[in-house]
This record gives sequence, C-alpha cells and structure tokens, in this order.
Amino acid sequence: MVPESTPTAPSTTEFPYLTPVLVKYTGGDRILNNTNISSEAEKYFLFQTQKIFETNTSGVYQIEASLIFRSSGFYYHGNHTRRNSLKFAFDGFWSQYSGKLCMVGSASWYSNGGNLINLDAVLKLNYPMNLTIFNSLITGKLESLASPNDPNYFEPVSLFEFVSSGYYQYSSSNYKYSLVSGKFDSDCRGGIDIPKNQSLGLNPGLLCYTMYSWQNDVFNLEYLNECSSLKNCTPLGRDDNDDLPSKMTLNTIQCSEKEHKVQHVIKFGSGYQYLGFDPNTTLIGEGSWDEKKHQLCIVACRFLNSTDSLDNTRVGDCSIRLSLWYPAFWTIRNRTSILGQIWTNKTANESGYFNRITFRSRDNSMAVVSGLRYEYTVTEKVRKSCPFNKPVIKKGNRYPKWNSDDLAFNMLVEDSTGNHSWSWSKAAPTFFGDQNYVLKQNPFSTLTSMNGTIAVEGKSTHHGPLNITYAISPYQTSSATSVIFNSTLDISAEGLYDEGTGRVCMVGCRKLSTGESMDCELLLKFQFPPVNAKGAGQITGSIESMREEADPLHFKHLEMTGWVYYREEAKRSVQRLDWEIVMVLISNTLACVFVVLQIFYVKRNPQVLPFASLFMLVILTLGDMVTLVLNFEALFLGNRKRNNVSLGGQGWLEVNEVIVRAVTMVAFLLQLRLLQLAFSARLGDENQKGIWIAEKKALFVSTTLYVSGLLFALFLNTRNLISYGGLILDGFLLPQILLNIFHISKENALSHPFYIGTTCVRLLPHVYDLYRAHNFARVQLDGAYLFANPYVDFYSLTWDVVITCGGVLFTVSIYLQQRFGGQCILGRRFREVEVYEKVPVTSSEQ
Repeated sequence: MVPESTPTAPSTTEFPYLTPVLVKYTGGDRILNNTNISSEAEKYFLFQTQKIFETNTSGVYQIEASLIFRSSGFYYHGNHTRRNSLKFAFDGFWSQYSGKLCMVGSASWYSNGGNLINLDAVLKLNYPMNLTIFNSLITGKLESLASPNDPNYFEPVSLFEFVSSGYYQYSSSNYKYSLVSGKFDSDCRGGIDIPKNQSLGLNPGLLCYTMYSWQNDVFNLEYLNECSSLKNCTPLGRDDNDDLPSKMTLNTIQCSEKEHKVQHVIKFGSGYQYLGFDPNTTLIGEGSWDEKKHQLCIVACRFLNSTDSLDNTRVGDCSIRLSLWYPAFWTIRNRTSILGQIWTNKTANESGYFNRITFRSRDNSMAVVSGLRYEYTVTEKVRKSCPFNKPVIKKGNRYPKWNSDDLAFNMLVEDSTGNHSWSWSKAAPTFFGDQNYVLKQNPFSTLTSMNGTIAVEGKSTHHGPLNITYAISPYQTSSATSVIFNSTLDISAEGLYDEGTGRVCMVGCRKLSTGESMDCELLLKFQFPPVNAKGAGQITGSIESMREEADPLHFKHLEMTGWVYYREEAKRSVQRLDWEIVMVLISNTLACVFVVLQIFYVKRNPQVLPFASLFMLVILTLGDMVTLVLNFEALFLGNRKRNNVSLGGQGWLEVNEVIVRAVTMVAFLLQLRLLQLAFSARLGDENQKGIWIAEKKALFVSTTLYVSGLLFALFLNTRNLISYGGLILDGFLLPQILLNIFHISKENALSHPFYIGTTCVRLLPHVYDLYRAHNFARVQLDGAYLFANPYVDFYSLTWDVVITCGGVLFTVSIYLQQRFGGQCILGRRFREVEVYEKVPVTSSEQ
C-alpha cells in the first residue's frame, strides 16, 4: 500500500487533515464485546496522531498514532466491570499522493479467561484526496496478525468515517459542492412555493452563523394521515411504514459564506435514537440559500451498501429534497421558528419513492429571526371574557412596564379539587404589541433579517391594556396533572396586559396528548404585585377551561401562584449588600478592639482575671471558631447560595470576604489569648477554690438552661441549630452573671468597653434586621445575606426585640453586680439568707 521509507526529520504537516463527522465500526466481537452494546449507534472509534516525520520518499510520512475503540457499553470480567475501551499503539506510513495509510502495532487486552494477552494488528485506511460529497469517506480495516487458531486472534474490524474539510471553518476551500447550483427552482423542483411576504430573509453575511445555530436542534416530523394505511411514507428507503421516525436533526458540518452553500448531516429517529450514527437512518446533503425565495434548499443522499460490511459503503441515491424557511408571522396556534418539507424527485412507481413530509422546529425553541411579527387573532374574545373596566387603583402603586424585563416568572400550578396535581412552569412573554420580547431578552441568539430589525424602546408611553403573548413551558409535572389536563402545561397564550393595574388576561392553546390537535378554549388570568412592593412579590392567577363540563376536554379550575423578583428591587438589594459588607467589617473590627481593650485591662489589673467566667470566654471563642469554619466551608466547597445570582460587584464581594475572614481569625486568636490568660490565672492561684465551685454551679445552671432551650426549639421544629447557637452568643454574659451571683463577687472582672461594646456588636445585627425587615424583603437574591444572616441567629420582629432587650438587661446586670455585688440583682430575701449563712462560718474561724 505504502512504500516503507526512512524517517529524516519531524514534520509540521497536519494529519489527519480531515475532521471526522460520522464514525462507526463493525466486527471484532471477540475483543470489543459488541454483544453488550445495546445500540449500533454506540460504536465509535478515535484515531489520534502522536508524532509525524518526513521520510526519504517524497510525499510519504512516518506516523506514530493510537486507535481507540470506545462505547457507552460495559461488560463484566470476573468480579470487575470494565468499559468497552481498547487502545492500539501503531507505527506506519502514509502516502500524501495516494491517500493510503498502513500501520502495525499492538494493544493489551484480557481474554475471556482473565489472562492478559497481546493483540498484534495491522491497520489499513484509505483517505480521500479531493473532497466532494461522494468521496468524503475514510474506509479501512483493522486485522489481527495472529493465525485464526491463536488465542490472540480477533475478527477483522471494518472502519468507516465520513469527514469534512473543517468543522468550524466558514470557508471550505478543500471541498467542492456538486449537488446544488444555488437556484431553488432547479435544485428543489417540486417544492412548495412560499410567498415572499410569508417568509423571512437572511443577511447573506450571517448565513453560516444561522446554519451553525441549528446544531443538535430537533425537528418534529408530520406525516399524511394516509400513512397509517399506505406504504411509501418513510424517507429511509424502506418499503413498509413500521416504526416511522418522529424526529429529525439537521447539523451543519461545513459552510461557504462566499458560495452561500452548506453541507448537512440529517438524522432520523424517535426518542434519542437520532443522537448516534446509523447509516440506515442518516442522510448527507448539500444546501444553498435562495435570497429571492427566502428558502434553504437541500439535496440529500443516502448511504448505500452499509448492511453487511462498511468496506463497500458509499454515498448515492441523491433523490431526496428538503426546503426550510423562517415564517414571517406567529399566531397563537403556530409559534414555529422554522418550517420545512421533505420530498423525493422520484415518481410513485420508482423504488425509494415516499409521500411528502412536513416538519417544524419544536415551537419557539430555536433562534428567532428579527423581523418576525405576531398576528393577534383572539383579542376580542379576551375583551369579552375579561372586561378591562377602570378599577380603583391604590395610590402610589406601580406595576411592571409593558416593555420591562419583569413580566417573566416561574409559577406553581395546582389543582383546586385536591387531586394532588401540580406543575412547575415558566411563563415568559414573547411579544408586546409588535415588539419581539425574545429578541429583546437575548439579542445574541437572534439572526438579523433583511426585512429589518425591531427596536425595543427603553421608555414606556403606552396607556391602557396592551396586546401581549406568553409561552408557558413546564419544568416538572405530576402524573395526576397529565391525566386531568390531558397534556402537559405547555401553553401558548395571547391577550391583554394593563400596566396600570398589573392585570393580565389571555386566551390560551394547549397541545393535546392524543396528537397534534390543540385545545384553544383556555382562559388565563394573572395579577402582578406592585413594583414598589418590598422584595419578591407573589403573583396570583388561574387557568380555566371555557368548555362545558360535559365536554371531554374540559378540566377543573387550576390555581396558579408565581414569584417575580423585580429588577428595581434587585438593585436595592445589591445596595443592601454593599452596606452589609461595611457593617460586617466594622462590627468584626470593633469586636477585635474590645477584646484587645479587655486584655490591656487585665494586664493592668491581674487580680481580676480569676473572676472572669471561663464558660463565657469559651462561648465567645467557640463562636468565632464556628464562624471561621462556616466561612472556610463556603470558600472551599463553594456553598454560597448568593453565587446563583449575578452581582455587579462580585469581585468587590470576594475581596471583602477575604478581609472578613482575616478579621474573624484575628478575633478568634484574641479571644483564645484572653481565655488562656484567665485559665492560667485561675490555675496559678491556690486560694481560688471558691471561684471554681461557683464556676461549676454557673456551668450547671447555664447548661441546664441551654439544653432546655434546645429541647424547646426542637419541639417547635426549629431545624437550624446554628441559629440557636447564635442566640447563646447573644446572651454571652449569662455565665458571668451566674458566676457573680454564686461567688457574691464585686470584682470588676470585665472592663466596661468589653462587656458593653461586645454586647452592642451582638445586638447591632438585630437592630439592623428591624430596619431591613421594614425596607427590604426577607427573601432576597436567593438568600444572600452578609450581615444579620437568619441562618446563624434568630431574626424576626419578636426575636429582634426580645434579644435586644435581653442584651441590654444583661449589660445593666453586669454593671450593677460589679458596683454593688454579685447578688444585688436578686431580691432582698435571697441576699439576707446568704448573709445569715455566712456569719456563723466567719465567727467559727475567729
């Protein structure tokens, strides 16, 4: 095949120089375990070049490469599960002039008995030279070098690739288009002549961009009703109509902007069968865009002789035609971005003839061409069903403008009869009057049309109800909903929106489960909350059937609840986050300052150190430690809910999070140092037996109160124990108060800046939460809180007031105890009993 030559120097030549588009292999059952692969489309291989060298023979190159067989199938080997993946390492020669490749190599593999064996093989491939649709094939074989009786022998493997000159190249200089001339009447003779005003034109400079935008999009096929009884309905060359494909994909593999021509791979199937490559259900074609008719014409060919062996597979029978166009109008019944048809130029008596097939993109799932318009057909019906009389409007309320981005929302639809049917759905406008909402929302996914563009005004000047259309698509639906509704909640609707009241009323159409028919007797009503309401507003509404109850398509009243987060409120929330960053930094810095002042205080007054509550200091230290752990968990595990929201100052937030962690670390180390000083002072004084006894009593009472509170919180089904820990931190002075009571201490163990300042730091979030609750929603930006986080403490109107009053009460108690004695806050009767008990002890000692 190729003369063996001597390598001379490394080469910069690219090989393989063609891009694989369709890949398949057959054979090699002994080593590739094909019996465990459920679908022929799952068999594929990959050829990778490692090194390439020039040789002493002109046009001949030495190549080192690997051939990898992979599939999604698995097989069992002993007690282990192995993926069907086999890699050969090859060395050989390729002739640039003949296109032939010959290589030898080997691979390691396990036999059925579990022994590691060596597979020696020869690889022979034929590469095309001048590319056309008929010779864009790479074929060849992988053969064993062992004898058939050798345990290392395997059956020959036939290899097949359909290639292009460059998948992502807009110019196909190495490919010659041979099927299409660029004239629709000659290339697609027999197609439907669409009036020019019924289809949209494309800017020639965006033809390839348009074609590549179709990648992996799915078209639904629609057959004639007679196909249930007649033959000749399938474009796949079969004589019967068993298992007609319902889906089609149209993938662009190369495009020439200069010639206005394109090459496509067309796959047919049902379900997800079209995702793989099967020569029997795949067509290859060339297309050209006709600027006058605003249509794409495709001439398609079949793969022939692919049943027995891939060696003889070739492209032929180019009798299939496809035409596609962008409809100029949408209606409530038809929101298809692309329409098309498939037919054959053969006569009814010829083999391979089939009846005309129409196809359409799945609703509005594909890119939309600007210039698309909407024809409103049920507006009068809406006005009769929902009279828009001028209601009494609450003064000061503002509702979303008709051209704003606030009219799309998620919603939960539930059956009002208690049958537990529900559906999570997304409702999004498609048109406001003549304005294209899809184009406004995602201008980069739209295709500029020669018919002109639609500009969406930034300022609303419209008054009164405005025409509007919606597309409602389900995320998740219960089985009960499908039964009651006789379909999924996939609805197209048109009607009126009054931006003065936030009211929407529409007539909708739904596709029925029984076929392509539609039920357009739906009445939808939505009520938007005011824009100037706090936070994420709730939308209420309903979906009703306007049919009689005896009608089989009638369904029970459905209630709808939606949630919308207006952009105006989102901006205010981002401002709130900026303020919270500042407040976090200030409060954490002040906490450090107050601890430093306490350390300086005990340095100057070391005699007071033993009288500081160790349990109180442990609580403060653990509080900072838990905060650090949670912050680092969020840092390394990415468990930050607010990352689900796009914030303009994301970098600013990240920088300040690092600063906050650093300040919290300093506060933790300072608290740890204060705890160490107090514990050392307590241990170093042998005369402090009484303070240890008082500490134990304070610990017992505090722990009892904390455990009782925890049990009560669990009884109330409070799941967030971290919040309960925050409550304990808010009352950090309790152990010190109890210690002062049991020890009857008058020592100024705590400096005024420490216990007053630390209390203020703990109470500041609750004071801020009262302000935030009055001015912002409690649920914002998917739970993004940087200060006064409800996940780490109890925050509500009641809790904020109770905790603030409690903190002030504890602070006053410490002040009184350090001035008048530990029991001054108790009733006189308790103080007298304590004095009465101490007198005999003192008298006895004297």
